[in-house]
Amino acid sequence: MNLKEIKSCYLGPEVSPEEFIAEHFFLYLIRGKMVGYDGDKQYTLSPGECILVRKNHLARYNKQKVNDVFEKVVVIFDEAFLLEQFKMNPIISPVANIQSSFLPIDKSAIVDHYIESLSDGQDHDGQIKPQNAETKRVELLQILLNLHPEYAGILFDFGKPGKIDLKAFIQKNYKFNVSTERLALLTGRSISAFKRDFKIIFRETPSRWLVQRRLEEAYYLLKYKKMQVIDIYLDLGFEDLSHFSYAFKKKFGISPSHLNPVI
Repeated sequence: MNLKEIKSCYLGPEVSPEEFIAEHFFLYLIRGKMVGYDGDKQYTLSPGECILVRKNHLARYNKQKVNDVFEKVVVIFDEAFLLEQFKMNPIISPVANIQSSFLPIDKSAIVDHYIESLSDGQDHDGQIKPQNAETKRVELLQILLNLHPEYAGILFDFGKPGKIDLKAFIQKNYKFNVSTERLALLTGRSISAFKRDFKIIFRETPSRWLVQRRLEEAYYLLKYKKMQVIDIYLDLGFEDLSHFSYAFKKKFGISPSHLNPVI
């Protein structure tokens, strides 16, 4: 398939790029490389591969240019859109027993042809013309459900996350930089119940415990894994290097660069 004419494009409503996934979305990589992380393991996406990223989950994904180029297609399957499609064609399917934030899509010529067809509807900026965008979203949804009928129970699940083991969830996902409100939602609790249960389990407030746990992991990575500060602070949930360095020195009495200086 010739993808030379395909530029990056985005179908659906705008969503926040935060590490909390608010809406399902499909991602097809055209050029470059993408590495995703969901708290358990990393996933690598190469050109010609695609995935579904599921809502009400945590995920981090980093794009890497190849020959200074990175191109992708993103299609948002927001709840309003999926509700409308479900009303027109109700599909009763149990939710697949998959814990990952990333749902693999089988390699298929049908998907490739769909991506290639987008070039006919793109404007000069690479975006799909509004009159074509909705039709293309419906078309892709039908393709994906034909390839993976087991995903219907995930895409058409409109409920809120149920109550889960808070301790196991936090120990798995402490590196994600998301709000207390998001964490409460994902563990099936109100904010007040989340804070109460958290204090009982960890004997500390969520914000303080998370920072301390991230700093402990940073110390381990710097001292024993000999990693560099610049390579770890973002992945540990710190928004900027200065904040990380200040918090690290306050806790351990030395700067992170002193522990593992760049040679």
